[in-house]
Amino acid sequence: MSWQQLRGSPDAAGPRSYCLRSVRIEILPTMNHLKTLIREVPDFPKPGINFYDITTLLKDAGGLKEVIDALCSHYSGKGIQTVAGIEARGFIFAPAVAYALKAGFVPIRKPKKLPSVTERVEYALEYGTDVVEIHRDAVEPGDKVLIVDDVLATGGTAAAAAKLIEKLGGKVAGLGFVIELDFLKGREKLAGRDVFSLIEY
Repeated sequence: MSWQQLRGSPDAAGPRSYCLRSVRIEILPTMNHLKTLIREVPDFPKPGINFYDITTLLKDAGGLKEVIDALCSHYSGKGIQTVAGIEARGFIFAPAVAYALKAGFVPIRKPKKLPSVTERVEYALEYGTDVVEIHRDAVEPGDKVLIVDDVLATGGTAAAAAKLIEKLGGKVAGLGFVIELDFLKGREKLAGRDVFSLIEY
């Protein structure tokens, strides 16, 4: 899923307290200060689109650590057993989150990418449909699963991923994102779920 946005939208602000072990830290609700580490590429992939390139965030050791720490802080103590990453950029963040939470990692992939028997969910796009798949033995019934991806846009892929986990009998404990494009209203497709994002556009 690409992250792109028509130019111009507001930022959120205001501090929030978290208690991690015995240390209290203050972070912004969406950590919008990390926007300074994200490169904006105008007119990509077509004119009028602003593309948010996270490679500049990923190469910054402090910024990458802050992203992983913040995602883990939100879901710490919630009994997460498995972290599922959505192809493709979810694979960057989900394994690191899984390691920090002492959980396993499983991939949610595009069709025909997984070698063993899979479960699949088809979901609607603006023009046509798409499919996500997961190995049938990736999640055990009752497992608490955290879904992680780079961006929450329209919410279609994330909603399909949640349905996949539930088809296998797992419990979706939350959905964590690095970036959320508010104007696309992706949260509406995830109503009633624990949705957490760090950076808002």
